[in-house]
Amino acid sequence: MPRMTGGDAIVDSLLRHGIDTIFGLPGVQMYGLFDAFARNANRLKVVNARHEQTTAYMALGYAQSSGKPSAFTVVPGPGVMNTMGALTTAWGVNAPIMCITGQVPSAMIGRGRGQLHEMPDQLATLKSLLKFAERIEHPTDAPQVMARAFQAMTSGRPGPVAVEMPWDMFGATAEVAPIDPLGKRADPEPDPDKIAALAKLVDAAAAPMIWIGGGAVDAGAEILALAEKIGAPVVSFRMGKGVVDSRHPLSLNTVGGFELWDKTDLLIGIGTRLDVPIARWAPAPAGLKTARIDIDPAEHRRLAVTVPIVADAAQGARALTDAVARKDGATWRAAIASAKAAAHAAIAKAEPQYSYMKVLRETLPDDGIVVDEVTQLGYIIWYGYPVHQPRRLISSGFSGTLGYGFPTALGVKIANPDRPVVSVTGDGGFLFGGSDLSTAKQFGINLVTVVVNNASYGNVKRDQERLYEGRHSGAVLHNPDFPAYARAFGVPAWRVETADAFRGALKEALAADSPAMIEVVSDIAKDYPPYKFHQPRLP
Repeated sequence: MPRMTGGDAIVDSLLRHGIDTIFGLPGVQMYGLFDAFARNANRLKVVNARHEQTTAYMALGYAQSSGKPSAFTVVPGPGVMNTMGALTTAWGVNAPIMCITGQVPSAMIGRGRGQLHEMPDQLATLKSLLKFAERIEHPTDAPQVMARAFQAMTSGRPGPVAVEMPWDMFGATAEVAPIDPLGKRADPEPDPDKIAALAKLVDAAAAPMIWIGGGAVDAGAEILALAEKIGAPVVSFRMGKGVVDSRHPLSLNTVGGFELWDKTDLLIGIGTRLDVPIARWAPAPAGLKTARIDIDPAEHRRLAVTVPIVADAAQGARALTDAVARKDGATWRAAIASAKAAAHAAIAKAEPQYSYMKVLRETLPDDGIVVDEVTQLGYIIWYGYPVHQPRRLISSGFSGTLGYGFPTALGVKIANPDRPVVSVTGDGGFLFGGSDLSTAKQFGINLVTVVVNNASYGNVKRDQERLYEGRHSGAVLHNPDFPAYARAFGVPAWRVETADAFRGALKEALAADSPAMIEVVSDIAKDYPPYKFHQPRLP
C-alpha cells in the first residue's frame, strides 16, 4: 500500500472521482491539504477566491451547469459558516457539491479549549443541513469516507455533503489503501401498478398538464415524448426551463400555465415540488387529479397527490409514455397555443425589463448561459426568458439567495469556458461578492456581469412603499461608480441607460477576451407589475 499524508489521501480520492478543479481558500489548518494540491498541480487545478462564500458558490455553479460533482475547501469554524448560504442553496437546488474542511487538533476536539477556528460541534451543524457529513479521523479512513460521501451526493436526489479532518491529520502519514468510486446507488424502478393507475388518469383526462422542475433536467427527451403523445403542455419556472425547448409548441412558462390552470383536469409533476400551482395558484380546479414522479420518497410525504411514483424522472416518464394511449386533443392543443401567445403578450408589457431581456436572448446563442439573481431583471427572466437547452438558466431556485448570482456565475464559466456566460445581478446582490472580480481577472474567467443599478433593494423598496403608505426602511443604497470599480480590477466596463445601448455593450463585452461588466442604470423596479400568477396564498 502506498504511504500517504491525510492530504494526499483526500487528493487521491478527488482525482479518482473525476474532480479536476477545486475551489479553495487556504488557512493554517489546511496547509497539509494545500501542499498536496501543490504537489498534484498538474492534475488538479486550484481556484482561490477573496471570500470563503465565493469558493462554495463557484463549486455550486460548476455543478449546476455541468451536472457533475464539484468540491471546495475552506478552514473550519468561521470559514465553514461563511459558506452556509451557498450550502443551503445547494440543498435547495439539489446540487452535488462537497465541502472539505478542517478541525482543531485531534486531541482537542470537543474540549472547548478555544482552539483557533473552533466552534461547538461543527460536524453536528453540517449534518443538520447536508445530505452527508462525516469526520476523517485518520489518513487510512480517507478513501472510505470520501467514497461514501461521493456516493451520497450523487445517488437519488443529489445534494451537498461535507467531510472534515483534524488539523494534525492532514500532514500525518500512513499506509493507505485507495478505493475506487462506489458508484451511484441503483435508482428505484417505477412501480408498474402505479404507472398503470396514472396511465388510466391520463387516458381519461381531457386537459392534462405536465409540470417540471430541476429534478427533470436530464430527462428532456423522455418528457417531450410523453408530452407529444398525450398532447400536454410542459410548464417550467426556474429550474426546469430549457428541459423542453421554449420554442416548442407544448413548452409553456408559468404565465402560460396560469392561463390554462382553471381548465386543467390532471396535473403531473416530474422532478418538482409543485409549489407554484399547488400552493400559489389555489384554489385548484374542481375535480383536479394530481400525480408526481420524483426520485425522493420523502418528497411524496411532503405533498400528497392522487398517484405518487418514486422514480427517476427519465425512467418514470418513459414508463408512463409506454403505458398511455396517444391523444389527438385538438381542442386542448389550441388552448395551449392561445395560452402561449397570451403569456408572451402579458410579459411584453413589463417594461423596461422585457426589452433588456429581449436583447439578452437575441444576443446570446442557444447554448449561452444566464445566471440569475434576486433582482427585477432576474425575476422577469424566471417567467419570460426563452431557454432552448437544459442547464442554460442557472438559478438559486426557491432559496432566493441574495448575493448568489455573480460568484456562482464564476463557477459556471469555469465549467463552460467555451460558452458565453452572463450574470444578471442587482447592485445590492453584486456587492455581496464584488471583490471577486479580482478572482475573475486572476484566473481569466471571462464572465460578463450585468449589474442593474437602481440604488436600492428595488423590490423591497417598491413593496414597502406599496404596502405601508409610501414608507420604506433599509432599502436605499449608496453605490460606488461601478465601471470605475470594475476597472480598478483591470476589468473593462460599460454604463448604459437604454436597451439599445445595452445591445451594443453586450456584444462588445462578449467579444472581449476578459471578464467584463455592464452597469444598467435604471429604476427598473418602479413599475414592475406584481404578477397575479405567482402571488403566494396568504393566510
